[in-house]
Amino acid sequence: MTNTQVTHVQIDNYGPWTVTPEPRREVDLQTLQSRLYADLAQLFGNRDGYLFFSRFDNMIAVTNGLDRNDHARIQESVGNRYPVSMSLSVATADTPADALGTATERLQQAGSAQDDGRREVLKTDILPPGDRTPTDVQLAHFDVDDATGKYTDQLNEFDTFIQIEQGYATLMKYMRLAHDSLSFFVGGDNIIAVCSALDRDDYRDAIDHVQDSVGVELKVGVGRGRDAATAGMDAKHALEACRETGRPVTFADRS
Repeated sequence: MTNTQVTHVQIDNYGPWTVTPEPRREVDLQTLQSRLYADLAQLFGNRDGYLFFSRFDNMIAVTNGLDRNDHARIQESVGNRYPVSMSLSVATADTPADALGTATERLQQAGSAQDDGRREVLKTDILPPGDRTPTDVQLAHFDVDDATGKYTDQLNEFDTFIQIEQGYATLMKYMRLAHDSLSFFVGGDNIIAVCSALDRDDYRDAIDHVQDSVGVELKVGVGRGRDAATAGMDAKHALEACRETGRPVTFADRS
């Protein structure tokens, strides 16, 4: 069983802010979003969490091990450095999808994302330290098999991007619907999925589904840990083992 703590990060009143007092230059908005994501990735990462950009005005973090004070400090840091504020909602559940669903519902109950009166909401349902286990978080690191040889060195960049995105979109939807797991594109040809308690056959099934649907071949390394940082590093090492052995699915061995 997994026990994933998920934080929904949402910029307050962002849509109206982007057009007040008049529409802001898109290049400036893109710069703000990318800088905010980079800062938040480091703020969560320094506390052994993982942040994923989602739609940039909304972001999703795996935060096992972070408490209410950690979240409050992150929120305060952003408020001191950016012209926008953000609200945070934290929930824990057996599956990442359920945890995110609860976190989002609590944020929605506090007010609309475009409600001018909603500022820096902080809702927390923290996993108690005594309930934490070494297998609370399961992360899977997917990448496209020989993406350089099949796409990068053969196609123009946009057509390569289409192939990679088709694989990502198919995997993202299938992992959500079939396994209550959340998958995120993290650059290059890499996808990280925050997973429920899946076994080797589940991952093999997901890989086969993507190949059958859009012709993109994937491999995956899987790690488990008390927090996202531990699980994520184990997943990266397991993926390297996939590359060395040719096996499509490898679980990290922490025995």
